[in-house]
Amino acid sequence: MTSNKLGKKTVMYLFLILLSCLFLVPMYVLLATSFKSFNEISATNMWNLPAQFSFKPFIKAFKHLLPNILNSFYIAIPATILSALFGSLNGYVLAKWRFKGSNFLFALLLFGMFIPYQSILIPLVRFLQKIDLYGSIYGLILVHVIYGIPITTLIFRNYYAEIPDALIEAAQVDGAGIFKTYTKVFLPISIPGFVVVTIWQFTNIWNEFLFAVTLTNNPASQPVTVALVNLAGSKVIEWNVQMSGAIISAIPTLFIYIFLGRYFMRGLLNGSVKG
Repeated sequence: MTSNKLGKKTVMYLFLILLSCLFLVPMYVLLATSFKSFNEISATNMWNLPAQFSFKPFIKAFKHLLPNILNSFYIAIPATILSALFGSLNGYVLAKWRFKGSNFLFALLLFGMFIPYQSILIPLVRFLQKIDLYGSIYGLILVHVIYGIPITTLIFRNYYAEIPDALIEAAQVDGAGIFKTYTKVFLPISIPGFVVVTIWQFTNIWNEFLFAVTLTNNPASQPVTVALVNLAGSKVIEWNVQMSGAIISAIPTLFIYIFLGRYFMRGLLNGSVKG
């Protein structure tokens, strides 16, 4: 290796290390602050490590956020499953059972991805009020399922487009119809697509705030993102408790990526998000 190439590689690695440090600075402040007592964060610099590690902020934050964490699970799990199933069915039909106007219908579905949430809040609130779901967990599930269908349909349509049509022809020879072909042939080989969709949808729904704060006027139905904001208080902000709450609220999505991350990358490489 020439000295010129070695110098370029050294500069590149130094640049990447610098970017990594900049990225990790907020994480350091988050972790350092969350283990400090309230007196310590009031008296010391935020860059200092805790003089004495304390788990009281985590305990306090967990007690406050536990009902809302459960609400987030009640919302995210069924909304993710339903939107994934609907997206899989839509993608299967639009990819393998073309009909007149299917491309136009697919374009309309994709158009839903580009509608700003803010532009439909008022009619959405009025609609949920009319069907008696405003302020409830079921209302949020319905909204997330509907808003998740465009992206899940896109992912599954592109995933199924990579599957040979010969599988459908073989199933038809065996007497399978459109639905039986889906359940017996396509559904068993859709695991990579479902993993990609599950990670994508669960993460987006868990971290979503606008619908959560707008469509839930009842604190008992609010997900963890709204409760985390309310954790700050109105007069005195306990930064250690709020930082601890942020870590606690991020744990579910962190575990999702830890345990399913390799399957997520496999799904991406298998063409599940190719256009």
